[in-house]
Amino acid sequence: MKAAALPAALIGAMLLASGGAASAAPMGFKGSWMVMADVSPNWKETWANYALTPRDAVGATALFMRSDDGRTTRHTAELGYTRLAKRWNLPEAQANVWLFGGLGAVDGSGFSGSRVLLTPGFQIDYETTRVYLAATARLYRAQSINHDFAALKAGFSLGEVHYDEVQPWAVLEVRRMHALSDRLEITPLLRLVHKRYFLEAGVNNARQARANLMYVF
Repeated sequence: MKAAALPAALIGAMLLASGGAASAAPMGFKGSWMVMADVSPNWKETWANYALTPRDAVGATALFMRSDDGRTTRHTAELGYTRLAKRWNLPEAQANVWLFGGLGAVDGSGFSGSRVLLTPGFQIDYETTRVYLAATARLYRAQSINHDFAALKAGFSLGEVHYDEVQPWAVLEVRRMHALSDRLEITPLLRLVHKRYFLEAGVNNARQARANLMYVF
């Protein structure tokens, strides 16, 4: 029998990312590790976390950010906590509210040494086996630094597949980070989703290539 793409609960545990982290449901199933990379010329992020329970995960993140003109750079490293605050299991869909919290350090241009970095945030998402919507907001705050991040993501599957097959999705992401860019970054992405990973690639409106990878094990 053909499955209508991947089960919604599994998609909920795998999608997002993006952004961000900053993005992704941002954790896997209990006892699993999740690793992610989001790479573009102005944004290079890697993170990993471990799901302690079905609702709680701890992990670490490293992030490089650069302004559009290349003059401002930031390097961050942090330890973080993810919490599934609320989940609605609907007849043919699922919706989630995720909370984030991070503590680390940031260095970069315009100041010497490193500063303590706080990164609280949240994500709201809704998914079926054919449609995906998400909104993410995260603060990146340190002394005299504000690089707050916001992103919207929407996508739809390009066809039904069996459970063990790869499913293609078309995704559009709009995001912005305060004080690093004076415009919205808009990126159409082709996403390939499997039961334990997704891979996506695209080119944003600044003609910069982006690639994202997530894997759960």
